[in-house]
This record gives sequence, C-alpha cells and structure tokens, in this order.
Amino acid sequence: MTAAQVLAHGVAKRFGARAALEGVDLRVQGGVIAVLGANGSGKTTLLRCLATVMLADSGSVLIDGLDPRREADRIEIRRRLGYLPQDAGLHRSARVFDVVDYLAVLKGHDDDRRRRRQVFSVLERVGLGDRAADAVSALSGGMQRRLGLAQALLGDPQLLVLDEPAAGLDPDERFRLREIIAERRHRTTIVVSTHLTDEAAGCESVVVLAFGRVAFTGTPDSLTALAAGRAWVQTNPPPAGTRASWQLSDGRYRCLGAPPHGAELVAPTLEDGYLVLTA
Repeated sequence: MTAAQVLAHGVAKRFGARAALEGVDLRVQGGVIAVLGANGSGKTTLLRCLATVMLADSGSVLIDGLDPRREADRIEIRRRLGYLPQDAGLHRSARVFDVVDYLAVLKGHDDDRRRRRQVFSVLERVGLGDRAADAVSALSGGMQRRLGLAQALLGDPQLLVLDEPAAGLDPDERFRLREIIAERRHRTTIVVSTHLTDEAAGCESVVVLAFGRVAFTGTPDSLTALAAGRAWVQTNPPPAGTRASWQLSDGRYRCLGAPPHGAELVAPTLEDGYLVLTA
C-alpha cells in the first residue's frame, strides 16, 4: 500500500463574512505533518476539506489525483481515508463493538467474518478490546476519543486525518497514540492538527496556520531556527518591544524579540519559533 498524496492549492473557505481559510497550499505524501495553530486559526476547516466533509469555496484539493468535488472521486477518497473529527458524534447508548462495526459496514466492509476480526483488531490496538461489550456512555472521555481513533484505523487507510487526536487523553493514552502514529508513518500519510508545540515536534513537517493563512511550512528544526538569537532570559521585567515573555519558576523572565545588549541568550525551542511567527 502506498501512502496517499495530498495536494491542496489556493484553498479558501468562508462562513458568512468570516474567512476561515485564505489561499492555503499543502503538499504531502507519507509521514506525519502537523497543522499547528491557535483555536480559530482554520485547522479544523482545513482538515474537514481534506477529509471531504466540506468542499472549499475556491482552490483545489486532490487526494491521489482524485477531486472530492466529483462524487465518484469523493467515494473513492473516503475508501482510502481514516478521519477522526474533533467530535466523533458517537451514539452513547450503543455498544462499543457495534459502533465500530456499523462504521465498518458504511465503509464497505461487507464480509462479516473479516469485518468482525478487523473491528476487534482496531479496538485492541487502541486499548479497548476488553470494553467491546460496554455502552459508549460507560467510557471515559479519553476512551471515547480512542474509540473514535479505532474507527479511523478501519481498512488500513492510506490517509489519516486526525483533528486534535490527543485532546482529552491522559499521559498513557497519549503515549499509545504516539505509538500508533509511529508504526504507520512509513506507509500512511498522516495529517494531525494541534495547538500544542510538543505534539508538532515529533512530526516530519509542520504547517503553521494563523488567521486562515499559512504562516510557515517546513521541518520542526527550521521552525525552531526562526527564534535563533531571539530568545533570552533576564532578571528584570522585559523591555518594551519584546514579542513575548513569561516568568520562569526561578523568577527570571524568558523573552522573545530583539535582545538588548548583554542579554543572556538561550537555545530556542519550537514554541519560541512558533511565537516569533504568531505573537
């Protein structure tokens, strides 16, 4: 199986007078790409366009050359796709197994025996194999998030689109999520949205969205490098013109911007690079 190629060019989407996306370009095939941005930056809208849930107002999105504006292409894209939305809309009174089995049927898995094996397999992979007979309502928020991930893994998709997949997960669950992503990254294109720089740090590439526009595309290291020579610490409150600053546990201030003469420069972080772009 070959990882899906995702090409987006000039993607724009408006909701009334508000522009959610403006001229977004994206090109990726294989590996993990983080779409990093604040709440309201356009991350979810972009991922909904990639997942064929929503059509762009202008521009183009192609998945392996298939155009979601054409119904036949859209059906084929969805066959190759696994999608985890922010709100999976799980039926709370249904059994865990039945929810995933129903979604497997909708995805075209019509061999009953093979489908049941696959449903149990993805539930085991996300750590819910022993909860298959439970009602969704009996699961914690993190478990329900994992259930959403299980359905996204059905069919060994060539493209995984995961909208804030770590939201609501405890540390053990986040570790399991990272394992699942890592084991698939060489055969799947994985697009992950996040507002957390530590999640983006483990990806091959990062796209920073700000106010619906692409502010940066590159590797985590190249994003970090944007803050080289612009991060420092000092004892006194930061001077005027500092891009961003916060107080550390030892009472000193970590600052970003044009450092004053004699400032104690420190190694930049990915968060520093992100803040240089957006603060």
